[in-house]
Order: sequence, then C-alpha cells, then structure tokens
Amino acid sequence: MTTSNAGSTATSGIKRILIAVDSSSVSGRAAGYIRYLATTGVQVRVISVAENPRTLLPLGSIAEAGLQAVREGLLREAREAAAHAKESLAKANAEVEADVIELSTHSGDTANVLIDAATEWKADLLVVGARQRHGLLRWVEGTVSEPVTTQTPCSILIVPASYDAEIPEFPRRILFALDGSPASLDAMRFGLQLATPEAHLRAVYVIDRAVRLTDFVPIHLLEDAFMDEGRTALANAAGVFANLSNHVETGLLRTKPASDDVPHKIVRESERWHADLVIVGTHGRRGVARWFLGSVAARTARITHTPLLLARPRLHS
Repeated sequence: MTTSNAGSTATSGIKRILIAVDSSSVSGRAAGYIRYLATTGVQVRVISVAENPRTLLPLGSIAEAGLQAVREGLLREAREAAAHAKESLAKANAEVEADVIELSTHSGDTANVLIDAATEWKADLLVVGARQRHGLLRWVEGTVSEPVTTQTPCSILIVPASYDAEIPEFPRRILFALDGSPASLDAMRFGLQLATPEAHLRAVYVIDRAVRLTDFVPIHLLEDAFMDEGRTALANAAGVFANLSNHVETGLLRTKPASDDVPHKIVRESERWHADLVIVGTHGRRGVARWFLGSVAARTARITHTPLLLARPRLHS
C-alpha cells in the first residue's frame, strides 16, 4: 500500500484517531477508509456504543428479565462491531485498542458519548460512518448536529452510507471548500495531512448567488464582494499548495440564482469532479454574508455522498 505522506502523520499532528462503530456495514467501511493513516506512531481507538434498551422500548412494555436480555444483545452486538473494526486494522502498523461504552451507564445520548470520548482521549480525529437519516449516529441531522460540530474538540471524518464506491488505498482526489476566513485556511492545512503526494487537490470558493427574503443587501453587491473575497481565498490556497508536489487546481463556483445554497453546490462539485474526500472547516464566519461555516458544514454532512472531513484547526492556529 502506498502511504507516502501518510507515513508522516505521526509527526504532522494526527497521532490519535478515534473510530466510532456500530453493527452496520457503514461503520465498517469508515474504519477501512482510514487504514492508510494507521501508521507507526499513531494510536487508534475503536469505540462501539451499546444503546440503552430503556430508551429503545416503550416504558413498561417488557419485563425486567426481558429488558436484561435486550441489553445483553445490544452489548454483544457492540462488542462484535468493535472487534470486527479492530480486526480490519490488524495489518496496520498503528497501536489499536477497542472499547465498548454502554449508554445505560452514561447520561446523555450517543452524541454526548462521542464528544466526551474524543475530549477525554484527546483525539486528533474522530471517524464515523453515518446513516444520515436514522440509526446510531442520528446526531448528523437535526439540532444535535450543532453541538457535535461545535463541541467535539477534534476534526470529524464522516463516511456516509450512500458512499458506495470502492474504498481507495488513500484519497486520490481531495476537494477543499474555503470560505475566505483564516480559520478555513487553517482547516485546509489540517486536511492536507490526509493527502499523499499522489493525490489531486482542488480548492474552491462558492459565490452565493441565491436570493433570499432575509437578504438586506442587493444580491449584485454581495456577489461582487464574494468575488473579491473568493479570489483572495483561492490566492491564499495557491500559496499553501505552492510547496507541494501534487497536481493542484483552484476554482470559483457559483450557486444557482434560486433554490440553491452553498452546501448543495459543494456536494454537486464533489460529484462532478469525482472527489473521494471533501474538506470543509467548522469555525469562522462566511465573509460578507456573516454565515457561520459550522452551519454550512453541518448541512453539507446531511446531504453528502462523499466522505467529508469537518476540519477543526488547532487552537494555536
């Protein structure tokens, strides 16, 4: 397996990778997606969350003995999922451990458990397989997505269930979505740690042309401002790319004038360009429009069909 840059992840900042799995094939693919990062000097921790049967079943619908049987079944499935993920990383050079966390012994839901685990273990990267409309990692949609993207102290790599392409040895085509803020440029630098020298890299800035009732500034004035900001953002990205041996490119994109937004444009571009990894930041305001990129990132996570890295720059960045 070609690892090139991947072999340097231990010194470049990604030293602790936390993988959240369940019994679905989705999470198994998520573990497989980052195998190339599991190199010497990197620690990998696999956690599987066993649901609390009391929250899954109607109150009083089952006797205590039956409830215990359900609990044991959920715990068994969680253990098997963790063991399977650990086994899939057996050929890696990283140090791999596996743990099961029972929600019945913790307060909060799966999202809280993942946030706490990433915080306490000081993870650099949290990897999840996401069924975007239901299932174990239901935090990906709705109001729960906001605390996860803002409170998880590390970057998050989401491998969606709809990603059915063959998993490459390493991401070969990486798309960076920038918003013009210094934070998104820092996120880009973090994301580059997942790139090998063989990867094709593309940085884009989306000019939001969609008219909304909440807009107080004429759209043509906003578009001109976005154009200026986008050119600056891509010039900065080109500066980051300058010292790399990769094939690199940049591009200004535009949303449709109506019934469109930045997340959908990012997703369409990732599919058009055949990206196998998309990277967006989770901090910083979106320039003139004052949009929080965290909101764009969360909405992109709900609709993407391509693995998505919600990159959080280091506090010292």
